[in-house]
Amino acid sequence: MKKYSYVGISLVILVFGIWVVNEMLSRNSQDSLAYIEINGQRKKVPEFEFVNQNRDTISDEDYLGKVYVVEFFFATCPTICPVMNENLLEVQDEFYGNMDFGIASFTINPEHDTPEVLKEHADELGVKHPHWNFLTGERDEIYELANNGFNIYAQESQNAEGGFEHSGFFALIDQDGYLRSRKDEAGNPIIFYQGSVPRNESSAESHETQQIDMLIEDIEILLK
Repeated sequence: MKKYSYVGISLVILVFGIWVVNEMLSRNSQDSLAYIEINGQRKKVPEFEFVNQNRDTISDEDYLGKVYVVEFFFATCPTICPVMNENLLEVQDEFYGNMDFGIASFTINPEHDTPEVLKEHADELGVKHPHWNFLTGERDEIYELANNGFNIYAQESQNAEGGFEHSGFFALIDQDGYLRSRKDEAGNPIIFYQGSVPRNESSAESHETQQIDMLIEDIEILLK
């Protein structure tokens, strides 16, 4: 009997040890990603509530418990938005079926981009993930969220192609609603991920390096 008791205890210790090691590795991996801080405070996604392509009301609370990516775009954008959306399609495909992942695409042209327009846009892109929401609402609220909530530039401009200027950056948000990013070689957070360079484009073909592979790797870290 004692022999079997020792075997049982050994198995429990082994299983517990494996769990502890895995937990430590997971935490160490997540610690490799920085929190974005402003004035010493971790930057958290502000409250928001908009309507998606299916006319469902979506808020920041719908994304709690999920790792998600944020972009600001508009459906008729003739410049960087098509590249950004194609890159996010690749991100979607990497995490298709994972209900702990999502994407929030906020239009900066809500007067044109109604839920119906966004629904058609999503269908044409080939959006399949149920947690990829294309969001529209009050113009001022969207611009406040972009420029001050995420610090991602967006502005109307008669001189810009399509009538709007905006950043091509993606923001990465963790399960608790905090902005996260990997660190550069100096140990500083990169803050955002470049979304307007095609994933399959080499650095020799562009002045900027694609960061979609990097984004996918960091999403995987947060999902562990």
